[in-house]
Amino acid sequence: MTLPEGAGSKPRLIVGLGNPGAEYAKTRHNAGFWFCERLARLLDVVLARESRFHGLVGQVRGQARSEDIWLLLPQTFMNRSGQAVQALLHFYRIEPQEMLVVHDDLDLQPGSLRLKFGGGLGGHNGLKDITAHLGTQDYWRLRLGIGHPGDRNEVVNYVLQRPLKEEGEAIDAAIERALPVWPWLARGDWSSALLKLNTKPVGSSDKEEKT
Repeated sequence: MTLPEGAGSKPRLIVGLGNPGAEYAKTRHNAGFWFCERLARLLDVVLARESRFHGLVGQVRGQARSEDIWLLLPQTFMNRSGQAVQALLHFYRIEPQEMLVVHDDLDLQPGSLRLKFGGGLGGHNGLKDITAHLGTQDYWRLRLGIGHPGDRNEVVNYVLQRPLKEEGEAIDAAIERALPVWPWLARGDWSSALLKLNTKPVGSSDKEEKT
């Protein structure tokens, strides 16, 4: 599988998107947080508040400092995610193409996963703010499907509500499928990760991606 130019770098930053606070913790918009919190537990990494990075930060140590991977959960609220991301990238001199952003996605059914590099932002406020701060869309994203309410006017309420029981179970199952792919992600074997992650549950009817 041929990757886009610049897409073959090893990841040095994994960002989970969501909103801080107990009232948002179990809402659909926090699916990116859920993944990174589970990954941190899997790797026995402590996520601690770092005011200079406006978020919760953890470190996955490599054999050399240049191989360390950072985990970041911005605490700036979704539409200001770029502030936290830019601060950490600048401090550790990490390039955007060395970053994976994990986020909820309305255009995928609950239980579906998509790994992609660059492309459109799908109207996602977190991605839009990150892109505005960095001046580029060329970074990796792991899209976690949450489904769509069917009415664009209901999107804001929908993403800030808890998923239904069946939806929550499907999202949880998708995260469970994604976590074992970590070794391939960590070493930058994006081709293998793409093959393993770009799956959808039987009977899913996700809209065809246009970007």
